Amino acid sequence: MPACKTPDWVRDALNERRAHNLLRRVRPITPPQSTHVSIAGENFVSFCSNDYLGLANHPDLKQVMADAAIKWGVGSGASHLVTGHLDIHVELETALSDWLGFERILLFSTGYMANLAVVSALGSKQRPVVMDKLNHASLIDGARLSEAPFRRYLHNDIDSAAKLMQRFDSPGVLATDGVFSMDGDVAPVAELAQLARQNNWLFVVDDAHGLGCIGEDGRGVLAEQGCTAEDVPFLVGTFGKAFGVAGAFVACSEDMANYLTQFARPYIYTTAMPPAVAATVLASLEIIRSSEGYARRARLADNIAMFRERAKRWPFDVMFSNSAIQPILIGDSALAMRVSKQLESARILCTAIRPPTVPPNTARLRVTLSAEHSPADVMHLCDTLDLIFNDECK
Repeated sequence: MPACKTPDWVRDALNERRAHNLLRRVRPITPPQSTHVSIAGENFVSFCSNDYLGLANHPDLKQVMADAAIKWGVGSGASHLVTGHLDIHVELETALSDWLGFERILLFSTGYMANLAVVSALGSKQRPVVMDKLNHASLIDGARLSEAPFRRYLHNDIDSAAKLMQRFDSPGVLATDGVFSMDGDVAPVAELAQLARQNNWLFVVDDAHGLGCIGEDGRGVLAEQGCTAEDVPFLVGTFGKAFGVAGAFVACSEDMANYLTQFARPYIYTTAMPPAVAATVLASLEIIRSSEGYARRARLADNIAMFRERAKRWPFDVMFSNSAIQPILIGDSALAMRVSKQLESARILCTAIRPPTVPPNTARLRVTLSAEHSPADVMHLCDTLDLIFNDECK
C-alpha cells in the first residue's frame, strides 16, 4: 500500500535539521546491552550507555526476570488503581522506602512519566514552578502541562533561583536535576533545599543519574550532601540507568503520595510496571546495597579518575564532573559529529550531543563510563582521542 503524501512542512523541518547536522537517527544494536556491543555484525566498545554499574546484563538479574515472568506473568494487566498493583510492587516500594528513608514510593514505567506526574500535579495557575535552566525535558514538560507560571533560573545559581521565586506572590514548586544528564555536574541540593524551606516552596529532585552511583550505600545526591526526606519532599529516581532495568519512582510522604494518587494523571491513567520488571529491580537494589555494589561503584570511580587525568592534555575542555557522565565540549555540531564518526571508525561508540538537546554552540561528546569498562577500554578511548584531537588541531 503506498504511503500518504508527506506534507511540505515535514520535509522542510527534516531538511533544516539535516542541513545543520542535527538530524537524529535510531540504530539497533545486537543484544545484550553491555560495554561491548555489535552493530551490523561489527563489534564496538560503547561509551554512550547509561548502564553505569554494568547491571543490564548481570546473570543473576537475567535469571530473576526469567523466574519472575513464570511466577507473575509478563504484564500487570491494568493500572495501579484497578487490578495492576501486585504484591511484588508492594515489596519493591517497601524496600525502596527503607533504602531512601521516605514514607511512600509510587512506581512508574519510565522516568519521563514520573517527572511529568509529580510536576504537573504540584504546579497550577496558583502555584508557580521554578527550575534549573538545564533540567531534563520531562521536568520542563511537567511544568508546561501544569499550566503554572513557569521560570528557569541560571544553571546551579542559588541567587538566580531566589530572585525568580521572589517574583511570585504565592509559594510554588522548585525543581532540579541531581546529576545533570548532559553536563554531568551536581546540583547544590542542600542549598536549594534550604531556599525552598525558607520560602515554603515544595522541592523536587530528579536524581536519575546519581542513584546507585554516588553517596553512602549508593543513595545518590541526597546522601552525598547530607539531605533527608525532610529536606527534599519529592525524590524522583529511575531504574533504567544504574539499576540496569527499567521504570522509575517518586519518593515522598504519605500525604503527598495520596495527593499524587488522586491528581497525577500519568500515574492514574497508565498500566502498571510489569511484575517481572519490579522483581528484577528489587534484585538489582539488593546488589547495589551489597558489597558487590560497593565494588562496582569503586571501579566506576577509578575509571572516572583515569579518564579525567588523561583528558588534561586535550585541546577541548572536559566539563567539570565527578559523575559517570564526562562531556567533552566541542562547540561546533559538525565537528562533534566528525569526531564521533572517527571514533566509530576505531570501533568506539560515543554519541555527539547537539542542539536542541544542549544549548547552541555547545555540541559535545557525551562520554559515559561504566563499572564494566576495563582499564584497557578506557585507555583505548583516551589513546584514540589523543590521535583524533592531534589531527583535528594541526
